[in-house]
Order: sequence, then C-alpha cells, then structure tokens
Amino acid sequence: MEYAVTTHDLTRMFGSFTAVDRININIRPGEIYGFLGPNGSGKTTTMRMLCGLLEPTSGSGSVLGYDLAHESEKIKQNIGYMSQKFSLYDDLTVYENLVFYAGMYSIPYHERKKRIAEMVEMALLVGKESELPANLSGGLKQRLALGCAIMSRPSILFLDEPTSGVSPTSRRMFFKIIQKLANEGTTVMVTTHFMDEAERCHNIAFISGGSLIANDTPDNLKNKVIEGCMVEVDLPDAMDRMKDLESLPFVKECSIHGPLLHVLLDSEKNVAAFDRYTGVKARVITPSLEDVFITLAKLKRKQES
Repeated sequence: MEYAVTTHDLTRMFGSFTAVDRININIRPGEIYGFLGPNGSGKTTTMRMLCGLLEPTSGSGSVLGYDLAHESEKIKQNIGYMSQKFSLYDDLTVYENLVFYAGMYSIPYHERKKRIAEMVEMALLVGKESELPANLSGGLKQRLALGCAIMSRPSILFLDEPTSGVSPTSRRMFFKIIQKLANEGTTVMVTTHFMDEAERCHNIAFISGGSLIANDTPDNLKNKVIEGCMVEVDLPDAMDRMKDLESLPFVKECSIHGPLLHVLLDSEKNVAAFDRYTGVKARVITPSLEDVFITLAKLKRKQES
C-alpha cells in the first residue's frame, strides 16, 4: 500500500459554512503526519471524516484502502482514535479501564492479560494499576488514554490535540512513545498547535480557514516558505516599533515571539543596516515552524484580500 491515507478534494459543509475546503493529503505507512492550524481551522472536522465519524459533503478519500464514503464501519474497526476528551471511566481503576477497552476491541480472552500488561508498561503506569484516573496527573491520564486507544494494535492512529493541558515534560514523553510506535510501523496522524511537537513529525500540513496552505517536511517548509534572512532581536517596546520596522525597505515582516522580535530581512547583507537602525545587535537564526505558519497565514490573507 503506497498510502495509508489519501484524500481528493475532501470537503465538509455545515449548512452554508465550509469547514473543510477541498483538502488533498497523502500519508505514507509508518509516518507521523502533523496537522497544524489555529482553533476553528478545520483540523478536527478533517480527522473526524478520516475516522469514519463524519460523512464528507463532497470529494473522496480512503484510509487503509477503505473508502471514506462507503466503508466507514471498516475504517472504524481498523483504527485507533484519541480525542482531546478521551473517555476514561473515573469509577474504574487504571487496570479496569484497560480491561474494558480490551473487551470493546474484542481482544481474545487468552491474549488480554498480556496485551493489558504491555499497555501498562508502555504508558509507564506500572504500580498504578489500582489507582482511579481522577487521582492521576494529566500526563498519566493521557498515557492511559493512549493505551486504551492502541489496545487493538491498530495500523493507524488518529490523535486529536492529545497533549493539550499537560506539562511540557509529559508532552515530550508522550511524543517519544508516538515515535516508538511509528518506528514499529504504526501510521500516526496528530493534530497539534505546539510547534515543538510539529518539529518531530515526518510531514506537516498547515490548515487555515478550512484550506490546506502548505504540506511538506519541517525542513523543506522552513527553506521554501521563508525567503530571506531571519533575525532575532531583544528590542524594548518591540510591539510599538513593529510598524516602524516593517516600513524599512529591507524588512519583509516582523512577529513577536515571547519577549523577542523575529524580523525577516530580504538579505543577510542588511543585518548591519538593521543593527544601526535599531541600536541593538540582531542574531541571525534558523526560522522556526512558528515563523513559517505566520508567513503562510499572512500570504493567505493577502490572497483573500
């Protein structure tokens, strides 16, 4: 199978509102595919169509060779899905939750004990089997939810904002588990708004206003989208000075990143001129995926206007 997921002009409308507008994506087996975009951009709607939970309005697609429009039940039987609010049962212990999902996925009785032990170990929950989910930290709950979602050893795993609301340490640990699953052959599609997570994906799709605005590897996106020289500068009153800086002939755009300002110059030759103008020494940096997304979003707005 060349692609685990493929779509052609996949579209979903709610009344007259177009939530997903003619999206074309291809995901290879064993790939971690990041789906990025702001809230309301169409990420979850796309994922729900791919999981067979929502019928497309038009367009076509397949998951694991099954047609989205006509074989949604087969798709549901062969995937793992973890939503932002994955349903763990608070009145069941960690172990009882895993037993419940083993039954839901019809894991044969003679395999259940071994499979549950694997999930406990994978989720780093050894010694916490008798705890109630309510007593677990956000990171442990998240890993328990992942264990439940992959109980059936699915070929493809859909994760919708799986790391929102947990600590950076828990997010990193979660992604290490995802990378291990991908190395073992599981295809993973993950929606996220964390750029550090996106950096770990093999391919990334940026979605805005229901439309796909870019789709490539993280390195290719940085090299293709950002044309010029990116510098970082610690400038007092940066927010107030952005308009002034953007009026300079050699400045293409500015954006705030925490306490720092990222400025895209047309060429590295103009770094010295920029330093003289601001009175502060700028540092040449490799553009981040956040820079890429800001640039893409601005381009899309220009095209629309």
